[in-house]
Amino acid sequence: MDSTISKKTLFNASCIALIVTAMTFAIRAGILVELGNDFNLNNTQLGWINSMAFWGFPVATIFGGLLYNYFGPKKLLVFAFVAHLFGLILTIYASGFTLLLLSSFLIGFANGSVEAACNPLIADMYTTNRTTMLNKFHVWFPGGIVIGALATNFLNTLGLGWQLKIAIMIIPTLIYGFMFFKAIFPKSENIDTDTSNNIKSLFSLLFIFIAVCMTLTATTELGTQQWLQPLLEKSGANPMLILAMTTGIMAVGRYFAGPIVHKLNPIGVLFMSAIVSTVAIYFMSIADGTGLYGAAILFAFGVCYFWPTMIGFVAEYIPRTGALGMSLVGGMGMFATGIWNPIIGSWIDTNTKNALESGLSQDLAEVVAGKATLANMTYFPLILIVFFGILFINRKKLEKLRING
Repeated sequence: MDSTISKKTLFNASCIALIVTAMTFAIRAGILVELGNDFNLNNTQLGWINSMAFWGFPVATIFGGLLYNYFGPKKLLVFAFVAHLFGLILTIYASGFTLLLLSSFLIGFANGSVEAACNPLIADMYTTNRTTMLNKFHVWFPGGIVIGALATNFLNTLGLGWQLKIAIMIIPTLIYGFMFFKAIFPKSENIDTDTSNNIKSLFSLLFIFIAVCMTLTATTELGTQQWLQPLLEKSGANPMLILAMTTGIMAVGRYFAGPIVHKLNPIGVLFMSAIVSTVAIYFMSIADGTGLYGAAILFAFGVCYFWPTMIGFVAEYIPRTGALGMSLVGGMGMFATGIWNPIIGSWIDTNTKNALESGLSQDLAEVVAGKATLANMTYFPLILIVFFGILFINRKKLEKLRING
């Protein structure tokens, strides 16, 4: 690579862009109740607003994955910067449900563009330790959620409105835009940039299988996190502090992922994560008060390695899919989460209605509804235990596949 190209600068700028992506998830989760009150929206409608962000993401990853070979990462990151800036401003000035849908889609599109550009860029720059470096990059997704959650909690204590919570994300957006604008990017040298070969490789049984698994890992992680406030608000714990705590643990876990990935290999990490996630969400569905904090810690360890290890799995075990494969797997995860978001919202509405009709008070009905909804969500990682168990049984065959490329 050209000596004027700084891998460290590009990696750091990528991390800041991912912080913005993560903050959009945390802060949107933290203002759901305010949006519902200000615009008279029910949980199903709030689920649709959440879904637009998750659907904008796969649209960006599909087009970004296809265009990466032609445009390279820099132009994709310009798209991300512009979409983030306009999406945030439009959210601040939204006057109702329709504009909130549009602004959420733009932000989701920006988030997807960041992933579509940065994942293959990092895989291209760090060829000998891809999964480890992708985990270090994705430190800043939970890291950004911690920043967003703590910022939301702080602004809540000051009694400030949700518009300011959205506005603070403009600052890191401008920073990463400036850093990428000045940076010199490498040419793709260590990933497959033959688009026809990439597309052909997408139809392998292993890629289809891992894409299906990604729909479940993403919903387990992001579907749960996005609904922490309405699910836990009346259960005796602070949802934003739980979000900050769990994502802080995730950030630390991802930063020190190298030895764990080396010891268990990506397949073992995924299998272990599915087991821990199932147990954690089940305990969240039955715990109260301080017990929720313990369940949340377990949840953090469970979902910690899901996303980056899935991307790393594609980069290492199905390398011929190139940037397109990494982008589409991420897009599948977000698309599935987008589909499930309004369904999760409807579960909360239905369970709350049933609890109220049974004679419970509003607060107790919301607690019961939250627990019932979390119990439903336990099935996502439970299915993953079976799927990743199949991979684990066949791990020796898959290791040969990785070695042979």
